[in-house]
Amino acid sequence: MTTHTPDVAVVGAGTSGCYAAATIAREGYDVVVVERKSAEEAGHIACGDALKGADAFPEAIPKSKIESAFTNTGVDHGRFEIPQEDTVLEIPVPGELAVIDRWEYGRLIIEGAKEAGAEFHYDTVVQDVTQEPDGTVTGVRATRKGDPVEYDADIVIDGAGALSLLQDKADFSDVTFDTNVSYSQFCSAYREVVHVPDPVEWDDALVFKPTKRAAGYLWYFPRTETEINAGLGFQMTEQPMKLVEDLKQDLRDRPEFAGARVEDKLGAALPTRRPYDSAVAPGFIAVGDAAGYVNPTTGGGIAGAAYSGKYAGEQAIEAIEHGDVSEAALWEYNENVMDHFGSRYAALDVYNILSTAVDVDDLMGLLAALPGEKLAEALYEGSTQMSMLFKAKLAVKSFGYWRNILQFYRTKQRADELMAHYEDYPTDPTEFGMWRSRRDSIMEGVYETTGADPKY
Repeated sequence: MTTHTPDVAVVGAGTSGCYAAATIAREGYDVVVVERKSAEEAGHIACGDALKGADAFPEAIPKSKIESAFTNTGVDHGRFEIPQEDTVLEIPVPGELAVIDRWEYGRLIIEGAKEAGAEFHYDTVVQDVTQEPDGTVTGVRATRKGDPVEYDADIVIDGAGALSLLQDKADFSDVTFDTNVSYSQFCSAYREVVHVPDPVEWDDALVFKPTKRAAGYLWYFPRTETEINAGLGFQMTEQPMKLVEDLKQDLRDRPEFAGARVEDKLGAALPTRRPYDSAVAPGFIAVGDAAGYVNPTTGGGIAGAAYSGKYAGEQAIEAIEHGDVSEAALWEYNENVMDHFGSRYAALDVYNILSTAVDVDDLMGLLAALPGEKLAEALYEGSTQMSMLFKAKLAVKSFGYWRNILQFYRTKQRADELMAHYEDYPTDPTEFGMWRSRRDSIMEGVYETTGADPKY
């Protein structure tokens, strides 16, 4: 058996893994990225290709390195199609947007991490995690082109994506690492890259369209005016959808896709759930999708993944320098994530929970009644403010949906309460139990307000 002894072993060459590896390598530490795909296929990931926060990336792989993959920087709003109401909502989206060529972007971040000094081992499939008797993770076992290989490292960073195998193999029963994870908290998605003969009229928008069930939606994201990322996803709490067939049917019903050519097809699972309560264990840090760091209302996760990689890399460096890879020594990683975007994602999950309990026609009527700027605040910021005058105008416009709007605003109050609690995330794992107990109490109120079945 071949054994490698890097300072840090990163599993997965996605956004979070590459940014973690680059952060660590730039400080002179040995880091190996273990990737199951071949060198040619690495970076080829199923994704909607939309990027919110395109103006800000960690400097370990600077934006200038990946900018050539930004194929459409002219998108500035969401276009929400609501067939049930014969309505199209134009929703402004705060922050800089872009639609990217995800495979090219994947290649570029790998190049960026290599230039920083990271080593990549392709065709390497991780099969197990190694741990000390006290629970400290010390590495991973894998096969590389059929041969066994082992990585002994001070720290393992899990960037292996949604429902990571590493977390199934490791024993985290004695630490705070979040093990309350199930497939029902995830979304199953499928996308195609489609070329159309003529430019689409909505090349400056991210197009969303609900399916016939509240827990599913279609998207059309224009990479260019004639190259469209078209996809469909559904929450796994629901009965499975025929993803390929349902997407094909909607494409056939849209005249702009007549004569279209499909270039690429891929499916994936997305963590449309709250961020992990804790994503650290002795010798172990989870990043990106492997820690649930995705906007649960949209599935967007590239920017969050990049910053989680940065924070994980910085925490790994600090732990190695102090010779302490304990849970407490890695805890600041959790704090940094919650402070940056985790609290907002946790609040947004409340709206995802609401969507599973509301009749699809009622939900679409409610969305049609809400003005675009307020809906954007709810979808992307986790909260929204309403003046009394605005509420009065909304009441007139939304006659017939008052019951749903009342439920929406009561849900908003719960989301605000939850966000405030996450903003008070504990500074030490010894305080975690009390924090989690209070969070669970708030969640009981969320389920009571929304009428949804418990998600966690």
